[in-house]
Amino acid sequence: MGSLQIMLEDLFRRLEVDYVFPPRSSSQALSLGAAISPELACLPLKITLGNMIQGLRAGADTIVMMGGWGPCRFGYYSQIQKIVLKRAGYKFKMLTVEPPSRGLSHFTSPFKFLAPGISTRALWNIVRRSFQKGRAVDLIEKACLQNHCYVTEKNKLAQLKKQTLYLIDRAESKNEINEALRVGLKTIDSLKTEDKQPVLKIGIVGEFYLLLEPFVNFDIENYLGSKGVYLERSVYMSDWISPSGKNVVGGHRQKEIEKLADPFLSQWVGGEGQVTIGHTISFAKRDFDGVIHLLPFTCMPELIAQSILPAVQRQYDIPILTLVVDEQTGRAGVVTRLEAFIDLLLARKNEMLLRN
Repeated sequence: MGSLQIMLEDLFRRLEVDYVFPPRSSSQALSLGAAISPELACLPLKITLGNMIQGLRAGADTIVMMGGWGPCRFGYYSQIQKIVLKRAGYKFKMLTVEPPSRGLSHFTSPFKFLAPGISTRALWNIVRRSFQKGRAVDLIEKACLQNHCYVTEKNKLAQLKKQTLYLIDRAESKNEINEALRVGLKTIDSLKTEDKQPVLKIGIVGEFYLLLEPFVNFDIENYLGSKGVYLERSVYMSDWISPSGKNVVGGHRQKEIEKLADPFLSQWVGGEGQVTIGHTISFAKRDFDGVIHLLPFTCMPELIAQSILPAVQRQYDIPILTLVVDEQTGRAGVVTRLEAFIDLLLARKNEMLLRN
């Protein structure tokens, strides 16, 4: 998911832990997970369950899963998945990595189980270096996303992204990671065609898994970028897992976004519910042409946001397209709605230009 694999591979390698990564998320993983999941469980639970089954079938005997707290059901994923997999006959140990905000020992204990004898100081140094690599990957992802509409040679951009991520993956020291990042960002920027301008500016908000995993969002970022649309995304992996709330990659502090949402939703409702409102307002204030809201079917925090967004849309006069995704959603239907949304935004933009 997103930059997570490169970051975790680096972490486990530095911990000298044997690991198995399942194949990238696919229809097969979704089918495996959906077959044994509770029917009304949200899509991320089903597909990560399928990922786990593929990993166990590949020889893994331990599963490492993120934890969480609050109203969002994500914090319960590992417990539900453990029960479902045990009932299906799989034998394994489940390790849940809780956020550092829950207490340092809750965060470090799974890693100390995997690497017995490691000191907290040594573990923290390893985590910091792997996290630095994850943040570098996110910065490359962001540069490619925001420059896509300015680049004529799309294939060259994709190739350069792949090469840069490979160099970051191979980097060992802090300086090597920074150098790979610097060179990558400079080269990506050099691909921009000065006279090429985006036809539209669209912000993407919503539940983090749908925003970060191309398989489940039908790779809409590449699709929209190929149509000449300038894109910004509200969530990046390293910002999401960082306890600081500074959101270095996204370029905004968490508290600033929450403050924007405050008139409409003044308290945290779990997941990205509150910041979905805040980011939508931020995009409107920065004269974006529209916003796309992505959420899994039955996602409680995003359903709350969805019920509030019409009021935001009216007050800030910004069109919003909501896409609700589950295992029955097809690419053709999503593309059709995206095409219609683009046509609507273009017609609206042209009408506003004629008025002025």
